Amino acid sequence: MTISIERPVGLGLDPRTPLQPRIIGVGTAASGTTYTQQEVLDAFGITDPKVTSVFANSAIDTRHLTLPEPNEEGVRAPEAQGDLLDKHKAVAVEMAADALRACLKRAGAELSDLRHLCVVTTTGFLAPGLSAHLIRELGIDRHCSRSDIVGMGCNAGLNALGVVSGWATAHPGELAAVVCTEACSAAYVMDDTMRTAVVNSLFGDGAGAVALVAGGRPDETAPAPQGPTVLKFASCIIPEAIDAMRYDWDREQDRFSFFLDPQIPYVVGAHAEIVVDRLLEGTGLRRSDIDHWLVHSGGKKVIDAVIVNLGLTRHDLRHTVGVLRDYGNVSSGSFLFSYERLLDEQVAKPGEFGVLMTMGPGSTLETALVQW
Repeated sequence: MTISIERPVGLGLDPRTPLQPRIIGVGTAASGTTYTQQEVLDAFGITDPKVTSVFANSAIDTRHLTLPEPNEEGVRAPEAQGDLLDKHKAVAVEMAADALRACLKRAGAELSDLRHLCVVTTTGFLAPGLSAHLIRELGIDRHCSRSDIVGMGCNAGLNALGVVSGWATAHPGELAAVVCTEACSAAYVMDDTMRTAVVNSLFGDGAGAVALVAGGRPDETAPAPQGPTVLKFASCIIPEAIDAMRYDWDREQDRFSFFLDPQIPYVVGAHAEIVVDRLLEGTGLRRSDIDHWLVHSGGKKVIDAVIVNLGLTRHDLRHTVGVLRDYGNVSSGSFLFSYERLLDEQVAKPGEFGVLMTMGPGSTLETALVQW
């Protein structure tokens, strides 16, 4: 479908086009305890200069983590995989509930309004999935339809947004929500390798939620939904880099473990132009027409690569940088933390455009075009 876009009028509810979903709320949450990078090193007694330099150069000040309690000798022993899965369930549900409540409050909606719930996670595995546990935890209507996206990694928030945007369009006036909840503390391996040092310096616990509706709300007395309209999505998978980012079984540690190839920032950067140009194709927009860039906080080098390859400024990615500094990489929900900060700034004006971008295993880049 070719989108005809004119400034400053938005497309979202143009009767000549199919109903486009609108983002009407966002909320975030994190686990209870905050650590500086040095406090993480101290907690595990890490003094290797090579490892400490990775932490020191991460552009991260603090992260929210749920670390194992120290034993009688003050040592935090590695947790068994079963204990990590229990942690994933407990922490992910708690953060998801907090993020969803905050999201619906901003949207002016109640839990009873929710008609579809999609939950995204990669940091653990459950059956039934987190959506069922969240419905039970919050007392959401048992007839609320649900979906779970598991194992897609840091890009998965936009994969979910695309799927749920389709659901919203097919159910005009009905409220849908995507919740990305990542208990990254439940996916840690502690050893002295540089592979785990990179991962352990980067990820933190966090959850983000976003509410969507296409068309007006069923209650005609309610105010019209506010927020940007979701116009278009574009994806790019790099099959030759399928092993560059992965979460798989570490036989030596007898548990799941993240792996990040050192070349990932350059691989992602080299493909950023390709996917953004595809996103803008047929819209009449150039990159210079994009007013707001909300990019996944994948790491310092990833952010730098995106800035260079797309010709952006540090100001363009100020929220991405700020989220990395304050939370680390919270995986699939990172871009929602940036979106929330943009809303709190109150600088987005009607007619302005934004690009959302996430990256993750595949290797994959996902993008969405929105308009206020």
